[in-house]
Amino acid sequence: MRKFLASFLAVFILSFIASAQSPAQWKLVPDYKDKDIRAGQKLKADLTASIDPGWHLYALEQPAGGPIATTIKVTEGSPWTMDGAMSFAKPQEKTDPLFTGPDGKPLITKFFENSATFTVSVRPTADVPTDSLSLDVRFQLCNSTSCLPPKTVRVTFAGFEDAKRPASAQPSPTPTTAAPVSSVPPSTDIWSFIWLAVTFGAISLLTPCVFPMIPITVSYFMKHADGNRARTIKLATVYSAGIIATFSLLGMLLAVIFGAAGINLFAANPWVNLVIAAIFLFFAFNLFGFYEIAIPSSLLTKLDKITRAEEGKGSAYIGALLMGLTFTLTSFTCTSPFIGTILVSTAQGDWKLPLLGMLVFSTVFAIPFFVLATVPRLLSSLPKSGGWLNSVKVVMGFLEVAAALKFLSNVDLVWGAGFNAAGVLNYGKIFTREIVLIIWVVTALAICAYIVGLFRFRHDSPVKRLTPLRIFFAGIFLALSGYLTSGLLGRKLGELESFLPPKNKESIFNVLGDRTADLEWITNRYDDALARAKADNKRVFIDFTGYTCTNCRWMEANMFVRPEVRAELNRYVLASLYTDGDGPVYERQQQMEQDMFGTVALPWYAVVDPDGKAVANFPGLTRNPEEFVDFLRKNAK
Repeated sequence: MRKFLASFLAVFILSFIASAQSPAQWKLVPDYKDKDIRAGQKLKADLTASIDPGWHLYALEQPAGGPIATTIKVTEGSPWTMDGAMSFAKPQEKTDPLFTGPDGKPLITKFFENSATFTVSVRPTADVPTDSLSLDVRFQLCNSTSCLPPKTVRVTFAGFEDAKRPASAQPSPTPTTAAPVSSVPPSTDIWSFIWLAVTFGAISLLTPCVFPMIPITVSYFMKHADGNRARTIKLATVYSAGIIATFSLLGMLLAVIFGAAGINLFAANPWVNLVIAAIFLFFAFNLFGFYEIAIPSSLLTKLDKITRAEEGKGSAYIGALLMGLTFTLTSFTCTSPFIGTILVSTAQGDWKLPLLGMLVFSTVFAIPFFVLATVPRLLSSLPKSGGWLNSVKVVMGFLEVAAALKFLSNVDLVWGAGFNAAGVLNYGKIFTREIVLIIWVVTALAICAYIVGLFRFRHDSPVKRLTPLRIFFAGIFLALSGYLTSGLLGRKLGELESFLPPKNKESIFNVLGDRTADLEWITNRYDDALARAKADNKRVFIDFTGYTCTNCRWMEANMFVRPEVRAELNRYVLASLYTDGDGPVYERQQQMEQDMFGTVALPWYAVVDPDGKAVANFPGLTRNPEEFVDFLRKNAK
């Protein structure tokens, strides 16, 4: 085990070293030797990239679905402008096994090897020193097996450096230039960054993927707590260490391999969500008593030999560590927007600060579960008569089944989203809002029936009499079923809306909802929104959102519907841009968010003018209507 952890750590460190040293070195050489240059005078300069052997620098044009094309632009805000097209040698064109087209076949990409020189023609807009020229280059490098995250560097005659806040966006929905308004997290103030990581760690505890792990944690430590306080604390420490280590290592490795944008794509991946749903169902049937989760006896024998110094208890520590690892993976879907924001600077070439952020984030996230892991020692001392403990486990199993629907609906949202023949956006095809609510209603009624003894599992004791406590909890779940039924009929369910797929106002079940209260959104068509804005002389309000984003659903159901908020939103052209779907449009929209605002967090709200220039942005979920209304009112045209 120690050898494995040491090897894993070594690979992890080497990955960071590789990510910190770019395989491409840039140089800018002018053809004009004078110290100063006059306004309007043309200047030519050679921008040269020296590329390490085995690596490809991709050309300025690439096929759809291919790698990130290289873009070269004058730094925004500088007194320089492009003056004519660039010239460069013809790139190589070969079939690239790293990228596939819609037909599943490898794409033919264009790239440079060893070196590439781009001759740029520029002119100043004022009398300036010649050496004030600054170019921003965004590029991607790949070798035969993998690709580095896209990177932006700022090149001058003195050398080059990472551009922490890119000045231009990769061509995406429209050929416009977007100015960065803000960058999260701030890389210059380490204490502000640490506070951001602490805040995100605390907020992540409120996400819907975390709550289902509470009964699993309680159940595991109830089984392994044996009255030995020191051992219980050790197990809790190992469990928490598993959470911290997995969050930090997995998050950073994903950032190195895929970039910060890849974090959200990983969490929205349908196969990942299917695996997580299967894990929840697996634990649910364990709580129902159909089987016992245990380490195979053969493995236990080997573990006992290895951990004899721990007096035969090493298997419990391994189990606690694996519990922490499992918890991290299952909660990744909900925590990824926060992690992705922290890791944006990793995609730009800096890894030390994000590593610190991930350690702070995961520690804050793990502390409550360290405390929770010590609670079973107290729970185990409670009376066990009447089978109440098994009843609690079964109820938790039902809740696990309900939680699994969240991940199944994520799969359906990504695979089933699209526009029907009438041009209306479909939100999934199988696990729609109505289907999920119907299953939840049935689950709540099943819990109610189980509590009062209408049916039982094979390990349950018969319910001989209905105690006031059973009647009380049965009443709670009966009331919950009625509440969920009202949501099925179109009523807003407040906080629960964030756990559900988006509402379809045309649904036949929508008899209690207001069909006229919904706003008019232009979905995944950014250029159409800009055209509408020009025609109506308005600004565009962009909602960077996701099919699997729980906080996005909360804002839509609880903030956008408020009369004062809706009144302000109607002053804008509304564009809804999804970033977690499967396809090039979603990749472009996520890249656009990252380039414009230095974040991949969802939700993220921005205001742009009709030319696509960023005006202001609002970071994520808020429960303060006055704050959101003030933002909308100040930035409307």
